[in-house]
Amino acid sequence: MTQNASPDAMASQVPAWRRALIYGLLALFAGWCALAFRRDIAQIDLTPLKSGWMAVVAAGALSLWNYVLRVVRWRLYLKQLGHVLPWRFVSLTFMSGFAFTLSPGKVGEVVRGRYYLPHGISLASVTGAFFVERLLDLLAMIVLASAVLAELHQYQFFLWAALALVGGLLAGVALVPWQDVSARLARQPHGALLKLVQKVANMLASARQFLSPGVLLMGLALGLAAWAAEAIGLKLVADVVVPDLMSIPAAMGVYSIAIIVGALSFLPGGLGSTETVMAALLVTHGYSTPQAILLTLVCRLLTLWLAVLIGWVCVWLLRDENNKAVQARYV
Repeated sequence: MTQNASPDAMASQVPAWRRALIYGLLALFAGWCALAFRRDIAQIDLTPLKSGWMAVVAAGALSLWNYVLRVVRWRLYLKQLGHVLPWRFVSLTFMSGFAFTLSPGKVGEVVRGRYYLPHGISLASVTGAFFVERLLDLLAMIVLASAVLAELHQYQFFLWAALALVGGLLAGVALVPWQDVSARLARQPHGALLKLVQKVANMLASARQFLSPGVLLMGLALGLAAWAAEAIGLKLVADVVVPDLMSIPAAMGVYSIAIIVGALSFLPGGLGSTETVMAALLVTHGYSTPQAILLTLVCRLLTLWLAVLIGWVCVWLLRDENNKAVQARYV
């Protein structure tokens, strides 16, 4: 492919069946999002919240603050890679991954990597940053959950399992010479499985540069502040239903434990598992079952589904910018 080839010419060489498959998968994924959202929203009775709509708005604003802090962290990671990009572009590309947050383990969010290729940032670098980001988010949840650890003996297994997973993965990234592993794999006859292992090794090698003490601690601090904001949002909405029944530490514990269980379930977006655990924990804190279900669904509406909506808006806004970047590259 010559440097003068136009994007249209490049697109025409992509087989029609492959384009149809990609668009079909995107359509199916969007349909899945819409169907799951319909099941959630159909169960919400907003009557108890009519008088406290300002608290709901404030909780939504706290979710937006969560996204702002995570964008700041993502730009920090890009800067660590040697790229200082405009805030608008970083914000749109980061939040575009939310459109695929319902993928198992949120791995679909790495699709944001395609926006960075024209800027010289490899997919391995993006996936390495995403890998560390996910680990720090899980670690932040563990720290927040520790606020009510003594009260929730039945969920201590999940916390210890999550802590062991995070600790083991961080140690593996820091101690194993992944760059050497990748180089050795490159000298081997390449089968499909070996290529996949080499890509993982490249990703982990890239992830090591985000484990310096300064970057690691800053990433964790931003993660703690971001996820605590959403937990406080749960507290605000809960006070509308029953005032002062749940403290801020309890809200942080309920929210974070539910998210941890959802993450460990590896279900898309933690659907089902997160809602079940959150509702059960709210009941243990004194809410009736209908109240717990209402709070859970409103919380998920203001966090998960708000993120998915924003993600698809960002994907749409990035279409023109992505086309311009590709055109500039091949002119």
